[in-house]
Order: sequence, then C-alpha cells, then structure tokens
Amino acid sequence: MENLALIESFSEFKDDKLIDRVTLMAILEDVFRNALKKKYGSDDNFDIIINPDKGDLEIWRNRIVVADGEVEDPNEEISLSEARKIEDDFEVGEDVSEEVKLVDLGRRSILALRQNLISKIHEHDNTNIYKQFKELEGEIYTAEVHHIRHRAVILLDDDGNEIILPKDKQIPSDFFRKGDNVRGIIESVELKGSKPSIIMSRANPLFLEKLFEQEIPEVFDGLITVKKVVRIPGEKAKVAVDSYDDRIDPVGACVGMKGSRIHGIVRELGNENIDVINYTNNLNLFITRALSPARVTAININEETKRAEVILKPEEVSKAIGRGGHNIRLAGQLTGYEIDVLREGAEEDVELREFSDEIEEWIIDEFHKIGLDTAKSVLEHDIKDLVKRTDLEEETIQDVINILKEEFEE
Repeated sequence: MENLALIESFSEFKDDKLIDRVTLMAILEDVFRNALKKKYGSDDNFDIIINPDKGDLEIWRNRIVVADGEVEDPNEEISLSEARKIEDDFEVGEDVSEEVKLVDLGRRSILALRQNLISKIHEHDNTNIYKQFKELEGEIYTAEVHHIRHRAVILLDDDGNEIILPKDKQIPSDFFRKGDNVRGIIESVELKGSKPSIIMSRANPLFLEKLFEQEIPEVFDGLITVKKVVRIPGEKAKVAVDSYDDRIDPVGACVGMKGSRIHGIVRELGNENIDVINYTNNLNLFITRALSPARVTAININEETKRAEVILKPEEVSKAIGRGGHNIRLAGQLTGYEIDVLREGAEEDVELREFSDEIEEWIIDEFHKIGLDTAKSVLEHDIKDLVKRTDLEEETIQDVINILKEEFEE
C-alpha cells in the first residue's frame, strides 16, 4: 500500500499537467530506476511492475542464492541463511525475488525521487510545448498581454503558455495595456535549458504576408500569390502580388473598393502605408512599378552590378525618394537592385562617390540613405532640410556643399 499511496499522490501531476497516465507511468519507472541505481549501484536485476489502471507499482529485486560467506555482490547475490529467512526451502543456485518497499530506499531518496519526478514531468511538458509551437513558426498567433516590461511585452495564451514580444519586434506605434489581445507571428521557438522560449514578432515582413492570407480570400485560396513583402514597420510597406488567372486583377482584389479590404491590415499595423504592386518578370517594368507613385521617364539597368539608374523629371524625384528615403529604399529591397535617381536634363551632374577623396565615405552614405546620390541633388536642398533628414551636423553639411559648389564653379 505504501507504493500505491505514493503513486496516488503523484497522480496530481496527471491532472495539473494534462499528461496521460501511461506517459506518467513511463516517467515513474524511469525515475524509480534512477533511484535504484543510486542506492544499489545497478537496476539490471530489478523488475518494476506498473499497473496504469490501478495506479499501482511494485519493485522486485532478483538475486541468486550462494553459500554463506561467499556473497561477493550483495545486490545480485544473497546468502543461503538470509534467503531462508524469506522462505525456508531455498537452496544454493536458486533465484530469489524480494519486494522492495519504498521505505527501504530511505527518506532522503524518496524526497529526491519526488523532486526528480517533478523535474521529469516539467521536462516532458516543456518538450510538448516546444514541439507544438515549433510547428507554428511563421504562423499568426493571438495571445493576451500579461505583463509589460521595458524591453518586452509578456503574453499568455489560453493555455497559460508564455510568449515574448520584444521591443524590437513591435511596431513603433504599438501601445499595449494589460489584458489586450495581441496578434503577431511566432517568429522563433528555442529551448533554453529545458524551457521553451517563444518569440512573437509584429515587425517581420512575414506578419504582413500572413495578414494578406487571413484577410484576402483570393490570397488564402491561392488565386493570388504574394511574391515578396518588404517593410519599414509602422511607416511603409511594398507588397508584390501576382495571379495566374488573367481574369483577376491582383492589386484591385487586395486593395478592394476604396481600400475596403486592405483597411483592416493597415489599421492592424498602426496605419502603415502599404503599396500593393503587380509583380512582373519584366525587370524594367517591375522597378518602375516599385518606385510608384513616382513616374519614371527612363531606366538603365546593369544586371552584373545589380544597379539601376532611373531618370525622372525634377518634380517626380521627391516622390521616388519618399519621406525619409523610405520609398526608394523599399523599392530597392523589393527588386533586389540598388536604385540611383537621376534628374532629367542633368547630364552634367556628378555622382557623390566621385568626391570620395574630399568627402568621407560615411558622410556620402548618409546622403545615399535619403536618395541623394549626385552633387546637384544635394545642392538643390536647403541646409536645414538636410540637417533634419540626415544624422549630419550643419557644419558638416556646409563643408560638403562648399566642396560641391567648387566643382560646378570650375
């Protein structure tokens, strides 16, 4: 009954952890065998009998009877006189099976055994959670805000599983309160020690792609394919879509009448500006579409260097570049080409890279970030505007302008 009472006390784990009884019994046997190894040095000669229906467990030690004084291994051998205390007709060479009571293991061993069982069940539980969420990687998941920290929001799902939404995986405009439901994709699942670490992201481009699948029936049904998504979370995104059915307008189907279909997605992403673009294998046309809303006059492509020079009318340049350089940067990411903007009629312009002897590379890169690749494109801007749009000091910008002006004065 001692064994039975202990098993019944362990059964609480079955209910708490939603672990089936057969698995619980397998874990129990493993734990008891470890306890036997520690006490007797080996568990090879022990039989552990578990009855899952009754929750009962018996442990039997099997030993060979040897003559008195000839016992070499007390775990596997028993003297004739000791064997006859169990049954008085035992003879040398016979097998003796003797039940081991839990009290025989000692109080400390029983406490350690219980702790080991708790650890094993938690490990089993964590492994199941890891497998469950590993299969959900890249899928949209919803959980509730439980705790808000400086660097992350801690979420709990309906089963009480902890999900982490780090600050850098959030949209900059995200604001959460305890109890809010939050949607994102399960970005990564890792085992840290024996505990699964589940990371959610709302900034990953895949989140936007999965929102298209959820919100637009033609995408869900496979009639429209999302070819590529690039985004600056909370600011701007570009989505290239295609359809193998000529009767379907992929852009129109995704946007909907007066933006009705895409409105919910925009709202979910903190009013992120989403450009939906018709995908095409025609590279010239694809780059032209990617620079929308700007109208491109001409385009020259170098497939070896993966660079494209686009020529635009002066009034179209700011549209191509976009606020903070977002439009041209995303167009480059979408097409896989570095895009250089040239103004129509500016043949005498000089690329900024030509001034690398006089202007440091990192300064040129700062101008490139906002789409200014040529001398005249910089000179056309006001100094205060350039200070706002770059991370450069006013004095540095003035020095650059002086260098560029000298070039054209010559």
